[in-house]
Amino acid sequence: MLLLLILHLVAALVAPLLVRWWGPRAFLALALAPAAAAGWAVAHTPAVRAGGTVVEAYPWIGQLGLDLAFRLTTLSWLMTLLVGGVGALVLVYCSRYFRVGSVGLARFAAVLVAFAGAMLGLVLADDLLLLYVCWELTTVFSYLLIGHSTERRSSRWAAAQALTVTTLGGLAMLVGVLILGHHAGSYRWSEITDGPLPGGAALTVAVVLILVGALSKSAILPFSSWLPAAMAAPTPVSAYLHAAAMVKAGVYLIALLAPVLATAVPWRPVVVTAGLATMLVGGWAALRQTDLKLLLAYGTVSQLGLLVVVTGAGTPDAALAGTAMLLAHALFKAALFLVVGVVDHTTGTRELGELSGLGRRAPVLFGVALLAAASMAGLPPLIGFVAKEAVFAAFTDRPLVLALLVLGTVLTVAYSARFLWGAFAVKDGVAPTGTGPAGAAMLLPPAVLAGAGLVTGVLAGPVGGLLGPYAQLFGTPGEQLALWHGLTPALGLSVLALGGGGLLFALRGPLVPVLARLRFPVSGSEGYEWVSRRFDLLAIEVTGATQRGSLPQFLGTILIVLVAVPGVALLVTRPWLTRIALWDTPLQVVVVLVVAVAAVLAVGARRRLTAMLLVGVTGYGSAMLFVLYGAPDLALTQFLVETATIAVFVLVLRRLPERFSARPLRSSRWVRRLVGLAAGVVFVGLTLTAAGARQAPPDSLAFPQLAVEQGHGRNVVNVTLVDIRAWDTMGELAVLVVAATGVASLVFQRSRTGPRPRRPRPRQPGGPRRTDRAVWLRGGSTLHERQRSIVFEVVTRLLFHTVVLFSLFLLFSGHNAPGGGFAGGLVASLALVVRYLAGGRYELAEAVPVGAGTVLGAGLAVAVGSGVVSLLAGGAVLESAKIDFSVPGLGASYLVTSLFFDVGVYLVVVGMALDILRSLGAEVDRHIEAAGGHSRGLLVDPDGERA
Repeated sequence: MLLLLILHLVAALVAPLLVRWWGPRAFLALALAPAAAAGWAVAHTPAVRAGGTVVEAYPWIGQLGLDLAFRLTTLSWLMTLLVGGVGALVLVYCSRYFRVGSVGLARFAAVLVAFAGAMLGLVLADDLLLLYVCWELTTVFSYLLIGHSTERRSSRWAAAQALTVTTLGGLAMLVGVLILGHHAGSYRWSEITDGPLPGGAALTVAVVLILVGALSKSAILPFSSWLPAAMAAPTPVSAYLHAAAMVKAGVYLIALLAPVLATAVPWRPVVVTAGLATMLVGGWAALRQTDLKLLLAYGTVSQLGLLVVVTGAGTPDAALAGTAMLLAHALFKAALFLVVGVVDHTTGTRELGELSGLGRRAPVLFGVALLAAASMAGLPPLIGFVAKEAVFAAFTDRPLVLALLVLGTVLTVAYSARFLWGAFAVKDGVAPTGTGPAGAAMLLPPAVLAGAGLVTGVLAGPVGGLLGPYAQLFGTPGEQLALWHGLTPALGLSVLALGGGGLLFALRGPLVPVLARLRFPVSGSEGYEWVSRRFDLLAIEVTGATQRGSLPQFLGTILIVLVAVPGVALLVTRPWLTRIALWDTPLQVVVVLVVAVAAVLAVGARRRLTAMLLVGVTGYGSAMLFVLYGAPDLALTQFLVETATIAVFVLVLRRLPERFSARPLRSSRWVRRLVGLAAGVVFVGLTLTAAGARQAPPDSLAFPQLAVEQGHGRNVVNVTLVDIRAWDTMGELAVLVVAATGVASLVFQRSRTGPRPRRPRPRQPGGPRRTDRAVWLRGGSTLHERQRSIVFEVVTRLLFHTVVLFSLFLLFSGHNAPGGGFAGGLVASLALVVRYLAGGRYELAEAVPVGAGTVLGAGLAVAVGSGVVSLLAGGAVLESAKIDFSVPGLGASYLVTSLFFDVGVYLVVVGMALDILRSLGAEVDRHIEAAGGHSRGLLVDPDGERA
């Protein structure tokens, strides 16, 4: 199972490259990934038929007891077939649906395959936390797919609406999962089902929160509005995400949990009430639509309500009917969405009032649509008829629910007939619709899906045998799936629903005024927009009342609260150490005095640069304390961080006045100083309290031994970063990437990944161009003479490569000596800073001819990839392995695999520094030059003209 997910990941990574090579035909190759998942599920059919399970587990986060645990059961087998099979057909369909040169096609292909992998992980996950991770991945990928047409406001709005609704529901579900797992003692669903469930309020709260997540994902009232809006996505997305995959995630979760949680008090009332309301409201709304795609969208909402009722009922017959309907709905609804795509692709419209006579001009397409729509309406011998009869039979003991289900089916029949009539019938007064070629790649996928609906309907008995083990989790079903049960009440209700739906369609003319009047005063989209606007206004009001733009006011408020709450608590409890050693050596006192004097002088400094340098002295003093305490790694890192920080401050100070303003007034200075002094005292007290509060031995006492035995290194600090606490480092890398992206996005006004600036051709003022003269730095000639320093350029030219080599030495030696990827990356970053200061932004482009985003992405990919490789090798994620080898002439040596993780750290640090230099440095230079200034003294612009 893990290999299938990795296959999808690899396919998603190579998809952009394949699309650039082959264009839309690349989708044919990408279809192999979901097809492999479907084929794998088919291969395990015998085990599923026998009621067996297939289990895989890989170590993930051992400290938290989390594993990559996967489990194939009857339900997940069915969903794997749908996710893989429909996904492969949709990708084949895309090879013809999209045209060569379509905007964003490479990204679309990668995201669609990645979504298929995330959905596959969701249905195969046994651990509920892993299921949640995949759940949120599908949310993010669906956001990107719905918003594919970024130039259209409707696409962006629909994507944001889907993301907001499903993410909020997912967060509620996460809380419910945490409550359930905590009280059950495990997050493995297979273990929860075997043990006693928690009772009382905890179970009630967990069930309600989980249902909120499931209902929002499957667009059940009151969360339905995002699904019709999501029809702004390309039609293949609608056929896959909104018919066969994503919206089924909530239904799948309900079906997964129902064998255990259906007996909980809030389960059935919530599921049945919300499902029935959604079925009726969605069906009625479908009758009012004039756009074929919106008609199917509201029909999907309606049938999702039906699926939620049936799968959540918690009885054997309903469970069997629910899985049959799950299969039927995926087949006919995906086929119908693909049919709409063909209609739109060949005629240029989806409006019912503009289509006429298409059935005669496209008989094959009409035949496919007829089969799929007949299955949706519940006509024999299709699987939709079999599933509908099973649903009616499962609720014969609940008359009210059964009556509402029949009423919902009447609406389904009516809008199924409306779909066929609107798309293919000859209409009076409407000109025959012209059509273009569709191609086999567009006709084959819907034909296969519609044909599968016919085959599974005829083979209802064997299909029921495959789905039976899931129903047996609830007990023994009273009836099995069959195409013919005889003259039963369910058959009579089916006839009644078909007749009622046909009558409702026949009266469509007189019913138009009724349909126009019977609607909610406010649609779901309008309600969502109203709520969003109110939140925006509330945020503006709160921000206006609290965020006055005064940084001293913000900091003062924070520090006063710190002094008032923790400070008072410290005075009352006095928990600090009774015996305090003020220093170990007199040198520490000297360093502390220097730091204190620098801090006091920084407070009174009038020049910004002076204050910044004094603050830097406090940082260097802290590094000296690390040296005196025998922590060379920490000292090296602190020295480098402080130096890099000073460089960044210098870049920022260029856009600020040289001196501070006259404020604060003298009358308030002493108040500020007292607040600062009190905050410092409280911080000292908190530090002493934290040092004296420890009762158990610290975990770090075992780190030296672990570093040698498991990390295979003697530098405890670096081994801790790349092995013992590698997950913490991974999180910090993600934070660095986000921070760099945030800084750049605040400054850049054009693409960060575009072509690097061309170096200007040098020219001396008033003299001829000279391009053959040897220069120390190629970008130096672009600077104004008053800004150039030949000595600085010479020193930079001589030392740059040496510094870079030293950074690599720190990288490769850090496992056993002071250094590592972080320190090495900082040294390389400082080398880039020097290169930029000596030669300007064009020299920086000469030094690093790739984008900062590329370096950041490569670093994060290397770090994550090293963890995946260790997992594939049979170890835990990010677990180090020692590789012994012999080098001729040097003797025996070894390589620790965590070095690759350290390389990722190195690249991320360099990428972050490069991003800051190109935003706060080079891009700010460009802004100043555009305004007529000469911050870096640029002599000529990229076109060779004076700046």
